[in-house]
Amino acid sequence: MSNTSATDESAKLKHNLWPASVMLALGFSSGLPYLLIYDTASVWLRQAGVSLADIGYFFLFTTFSYTLKFMWAPVIDRLNLPFLTQAFGHRRGWLLLVQGLLVAGLIGISLSHPERGIVGMAIIASLTGFIAATQDIVMDAWRIEAVEEKLQGLMASCYQWGYRIAMILSGVLPLVLAGPLGWNAAYAIMAAFMAVGIAAVFLAPREKAHIIRPIHMDDLPPHPWRETLEWTARGVLIVLAAILMGCGLTGNVNALDFVLGLVGLSDAAQAALKAVWTAKTTGVFLQIPAFLIGFGVLAACCLPLPWKTRPGAYFKGAFVAPVADFFKRYENWAAFILALILVYRVSEFILNIMNPFYVDLGFSLDTIAGMRKVWGVIMSMIGLGFASWIIAQFGLMRALVIGAVVGPLSHAGFMWLACAGHDVKVFAIAMAMDNISASVSGTVLIAYMSSLTSASFTATQYALFSSLYSILGKLVASQSGRIVEASARGADHGGVASLFTGLMAHLHSDSYVAPAAKLGVTPAALGAGYFTFFAYTIVIGFVSIAMSVWLYCRRRPTDVAK
Repeated sequence: MSNTSATDESAKLKHNLWPASVMLALGFSSGLPYLLIYDTASVWLRQAGVSLADIGYFFLFTTFSYTLKFMWAPVIDRLNLPFLTQAFGHRRGWLLLVQGLLVAGLIGISLSHPERGIVGMAIIASLTGFIAATQDIVMDAWRIEAVEEKLQGLMASCYQWGYRIAMILSGVLPLVLAGPLGWNAAYAIMAAFMAVGIAAVFLAPREKAHIIRPIHMDDLPPHPWRETLEWTARGVLIVLAAILMGCGLTGNVNALDFVLGLVGLSDAAQAALKAVWTAKTTGVFLQIPAFLIGFGVLAACCLPLPWKTRPGAYFKGAFVAPVADFFKRYENWAAFILALILVYRVSEFILNIMNPFYVDLGFSLDTIAGMRKVWGVIMSMIGLGFASWIIAQFGLMRALVIGAVVGPLSHAGFMWLACAGHDVKVFAIAMAMDNISASVSGTVLIAYMSSLTSASFTATQYALFSSLYSILGKLVASQSGRIVEASARGADHGGVASLFTGLMAHLHSDSYVAPAAKLGVTPAALGAGYFTFFAYTIVIGFVSIAMSVWLYCRRRPTDVAK
């Protein structure tokens, strides 16, 4: 009897490890292209003499696809591929296609010469970013459909392990190879590493049969010219909405300036708009409304017209139906759940001034790089293991509460570091606390969002959730620097932050000195400004803690989606 039990357990372990191992490799193939077109490319461009402003535009165009990937996720859900779908299944067939295109995109980047101009490279990199975002859509859908819900924590952890391994490789190896071989050869070699993901697709278990829900045209007769006009109008409005959202999220108005210039806005008016848009005092009052207007236009473009049309019927089936399905299944809890996703990691996303913080403390660039790229990654991978164990041990809903708690509370380590100043040991402890907790909360949220999808709309719904959870944090993050500087000035004039200046009595002699002088405050005041900011991030986190606890306590088991 015991031998039979042991055999069953062994078979079960192998059954679980197979998709988890595949997910590790797929996570690697997801992380590889992102860093190559985002972070590593900046070194290549800078060495080629490209200005920092142009590098900023390059990043905006190459990575914005990740924010809007929910827009074409319905196509992934609905479109079968000739031969590939029949031979490999819906998700694996799509994965093979996009990974092949990613190899082509990375090779295309390797053939670029940014020293002669970055337009061609930017176009290829933007297309590669679009394909990489598409890969993430398909990969998330396969992960959700290939295993049962109780294994989603393990799958999410394995995905992020693979992703971080790829980040290390794509952040270091091209820099090593670029010296002796040149950037073109370095990127060509990195393209070969996509073979890991392609091999994983062939080894991956086939997901459940994918059923495509029909879109009912209600016997509407075709009207080619009118439909062409409607498709064109929707497309133009979607592009304009994307520009508004991008300008709002990044605080960069150049894309909008370009469009306004095409319709006749003068150079002087464009310069005035840019000055107001980027000013610390007025920028936020333009950036947030621009994003909200863009998001509203985008949502409106996905709705059918008041009268029935064939494009309207398609948009209703592709975009309205997945949202309606979610609200139907979760009823009164649907809006609350979406709000929780929106705020769950806000306290983490607004930590966008950490590198300046480390520099202000007086740490060398080598020390910062070692802490972030080596120590931080190791701690993140430990945190992923903790996350998988927490989900398996306590269940998903309890894990959701744990993730909401440890995320913001870990910022106490940065409050300690703000007081300690240039102290490597405290730096290491603060980084460990932040990276472990961020991995736990991030993995738990991924597993929870995965559990919310339905079989008919897996790709669309998860793409919407994953786009939604970072939006609020990115908007609020634009004010992080202002909060630190305003708190620092207030600390020298009896403001709230002045309560914490006494904690800075034992600062290292090189902590905050230069940046404080530039800002016109004392080093202790700048330290108190950072201390206040980190306290503020913890307070913000209590919103997600309260909502997670409320969801856990009030949502009955019988409320689970049918």
